[in-house]
Amino acid sequence: MRSLFLPVLPVVLRPGHRMNTPADALARLIRDGFEDYHARFAAISRRARQRFEQRDWAGARQDAVERIGLYDQCIAETVDALRRVASGDIGERALWLQIRAAYAVLLAGLIDAELYKTFYNTLARRLFATRGVDGAIEFMAMDVEPSDAITHPVARHSYTLSPTRPADAFMRVLGDYRFDVPYAHQLRCAAAVAVRLQDDLAHWGDYPVRSIELLDTVFYRERRACLVGRVFGEHRFSPCVIALVHDERGLRVDAVLSRRRDVAHLFGVSRSYFQADLATVGDAVVFLRSLLPGKPVDEIYTVLGRAKQGKTERYRTFFRHFQDQAGEQLTHADGTPGMVMAVFTLPSYPLVFKLIRDRFAWPKTLTRHQVEEKYALVFNLDRVGRLLDAQPYRHLRFPRARFSAALREELLTQCASSVHEEGDELVIALCYVQRRFRPLNLYLREQTAEARRIAALDYAQAITDMARNNIFPGDMLPKNFGVSRHGRAVFYDYDELCLVTECTFRTWPTPRNEEEALADEPWFQIGPHDVFPERFWMFMGLPSPELAAVREHFAHLFDPVWWQRLQTGFAAGVFPDTPPYAGSLRLA
Repeated sequence: MRSLFLPVLPVVLRPGHRMNTPADALARLIRDGFEDYHARFAAISRRARQRFEQRDWAGARQDAVERIGLYDQCIAETVDALRRVASGDIGERALWLQIRAAYAVLLAGLIDAELYKTFYNTLARRLFATRGVDGAIEFMAMDVEPSDAITHPVARHSYTLSPTRPADAFMRVLGDYRFDVPYAHQLRCAAAVAVRLQDDLAHWGDYPVRSIELLDTVFYRERRACLVGRVFGEHRFSPCVIALVHDERGLRVDAVLSRRRDVAHLFGVSRSYFQADLATVGDAVVFLRSLLPGKPVDEIYTVLGRAKQGKTERYRTFFRHFQDQAGEQLTHADGTPGMVMAVFTLPSYPLVFKLIRDRFAWPKTLTRHQVEEKYALVFNLDRVGRLLDAQPYRHLRFPRARFSAALREELLTQCASSVHEEGDELVIALCYVQRRFRPLNLYLREQTAEARRIAALDYAQAITDMARNNIFPGDMLPKNFGVSRHGRAVFYDYDELCLVTECTFRTWPTPRNEEEALADEPWFQIGPHDVFPERFWMFMGLPSPELAAVREHFAHLFDPVWWQRLQTGFAAGVFPDTPPYAGSLRLA
């Protein structure tokens, strides 16, 4: 990091007032603060290779949590440095107008200028406690996507496939991506990749796969190292991800993904962030958008670990759409109204906004602070494709007239701790923003019998996947789950969520007499963390046929011993593997 102790030169802010530190020096300090963050971010990301080689999955989880917290840590350090250098002048708005201009000059021509700008904006808001966006001080780009101007090609490897010996190309691939542990059966892996791609893309013709290109950077997450790129036919191309695992059988190829929906799910909003040591981010975002043209740019930034930039892009794209749809009102989101959260949406845009209510109806006993802690916890968990990313936004401003009358009334009366009026605007102090999914309870009413069965079984699989990663949803009602456009169940309501290790899983006692058997209330003492899996069926809220299917195929969910064994494993540091793709995509 460049020195934070900068030269002292005079600059005039206003008549009679002189400042000891010039704006350009403070701009350089902010730039250096971001570059320090970027370097520390990269250092954590680079550790992923060693974690993978050593099968240090606990260390990988610790790295993921450390990197998530790094941004706020570096912001705090840079704020302290600014205050030390500028002292009482740091709150001068006139100074910040000059800092902004000087900072813009420093960023000219940088590929990742938007990341620098977001870091600056975060600093400005911390120092001014800005309520909403100050367009004079902050950087605004409501009309231009930052990645549109990037033409710099991201580093990649290219390979040509022989029509008679396609496995040779994949031998070269595996040879170029070397690790400090050898491949187990490298030739067998290469041949399996070639066969799988030829089979999956057979509809392209007799010689479907002509070449493949892969990013230099390896993408690590959970227990996998992913080679990400695209495969070319004569007239078309498709995404291609080669997923490597390192387990007791050695280093090998576990799966090949060549369908956009499978790759989109790998980079989805219900998964944890990749560890990828990218020299620059923007050019990688451009490349990934070429593979997944339907995926919003904010989600790509987020899944690469740049969650703050993802928030900025989500804000920008939503409000641009919001302004374009001037006649459309914000309304209640579909689904059962929550006891903890009020939820609204813009019908034409796939986001929901969730606000904590002032008071919670019985039987909810938690506090507002506890709800915020639950949502914060999700950021630090391995979400295994079953927990929806929820980003907090503060001091959002909406035109008062854009809310439906019923929604406006509810927010002002039931969410007054978070909402107030300022002139013609409604100001929201805190809300959580998520992708909008179809609530599972509504989905089950709308589908055929077979579709309902499939959805119910995936709902049970979602609970299983979360449990195997030390996540207990708490409230299992279908209204708290959503269904993606590909039919995948995800959990999105976190006020009752906790760790499996925090629960006490018990067997429901056998009644000793008829009086106990017929009692309306439990006849035995129940602790605050007691959970009775045998009774889960009563709280799933599934229609009878779907509940019967779940009880048949997921009997373990109702077995206290299964949950207790998970706890024993977690205590010993054992976490079951949860592949981020269907079993059919795995290689034999």
